[in-house]
Amino acid sequence: MRKSYSYQTPWPGYWFIFPALLTMLALIAYPLVFGMYISGYDTNLINKWKFVGLQYYIQAVTDPDFLHKLGLTFKFAFLVVAGNMVIGTLLGVLLNMDIRFRLLFRAVLILPWLFPEVVVALLWKWMYNPLYGLINYILQSMHLTQDAIPWLDNPGFAMWGVVIACIWKGYPLVMILILAGLQSISKDLYEAAEIDGGNQWQLFKNITLPGLMPVLLVTLILETVWWFKHFTIVWLLTAGGPIDATSVISIDIYKIAFENFRFGRAAATAVIVFIICFLISYLYRRFLADDDK
Repeated sequence: MRKSYSYQTPWPGYWFIFPALLTMLALIAYPLVFGMYISGYDTNLINKWKFVGLQYYIQAVTDPDFLHKLGLTFKFAFLVVAGNMVIGTLLGVLLNMDIRFRLLFRAVLILPWLFPEVVVALLWKWMYNPLYGLINYILQSMHLTQDAIPWLDNPGFAMWGVVIACIWKGYPLVMILILAGLQSISKDLYEAAEIDGGNQWQLFKNITLPGLMPVLLVTLILETVWWFKHFTIVWLLTAGGPIDATSVISIDIYKIAFENFRFGRAAATAVIVFIICFLISYLYRRFLADDDK
């Protein structure tokens, strides 16, 4: 005869989530806590552990070079996020229309997001090459320039070259999110507004934009956090050069840690970047709270 229990303990549920919890602790919580720990030490991670407290934090926030690179990082993130938002939103709106070969365009336009960042960086490095690069060939063929432009070797062009490559990599994510947001808006709202005599601008202002606002806010914050701490494409294209023209904060952290072997100072800088990203995330939650109210 099967026994019946009026009360069941919650332990089976805890055991089900235990593997995921353990994975998160090992891959997220432990590196984060350990990074904060070593930021208070002058260490080589082997046999040198000299406690310095908040010294590296004070050095970072009072170092003009660090503040310059932090400003450069904000500039880089702003340009990439702005480009992604504009291009991704426009393409999302176009792909939401009833046009021919819409599925084909969706498949082609999402390809840059599917490529690994290493592939994207090498592809654009080839196209930027001043001797045999595709971009200079097109510009010279159209008689827009006479001489080849050293995109990644000129301090005036290097940042723009990196930004364009990152926008090409990043716009598909915005496009997909905007497209999903547009498709979640009920068509009945548009039909009712058209019956009431609303024009296209009124439809966009009063239906499309409010319906997209939650998606736009989430996309904007996630994009900002992602590109603020980006490393791979910038490193492979310019390694922070020329003359530190593209030396964003992630490049600086890498050089401090693995070229100068100042792991404590690098960890302190990384913690500062984490705090900045956390503040951005906090603003994101504040926006949602205000929206819910």
